[in-house]
Amino acid sequence: MINSSTTSRVLYAHTDKMGIVNNERFLEFFEMGRVELLRKIGYPYKEMENDMLGLPLIETYLKFVSPAYYDDIITINAYLKEKPTVRIKIEYELFVEERLICTGYTLHSFIKLNTFKPCRPPEKLLELIKRYENQLL
Repeated sequence: MINSSTTSRVLYAHTDKMGIVNNERFLEFFEMGRVELLRKIGYPYKEMENDMLGLPLIETYLKFVSPAYYDDIITINAYLKEKPTVRIKIEYELFVEERLICTGYTLHSFIKLNTFKPCRPPEKLLELIKRYENQLL
């Protein structure tokens, strides 16, 4: 398993009328985790786009466990547990201090940005992932 961790402070704009982080914001937190995970692996999303590759979201799952509030610091843990194929699945756990607030995953398809057709993961990414091969399922 390859994992990364990052943090984000909840802004007032992230909350709803009840003062709780609005559920749509959790996909933004997932994105923060995914971007940092790719950066840790050594293939930042910006470089992937420069190589004319994209990762559109094709499926997501979120399980809300407990609320987060304005000014909380959310720790976003992202995990790559399986070697990517034409799809890549990233799993997430979000915490405020030691309190779990959300779990879930996002599933993405690799596409060529010039054609928007699915493609295999780039060799560059697969080579970088090999460093972690004994940690993947």
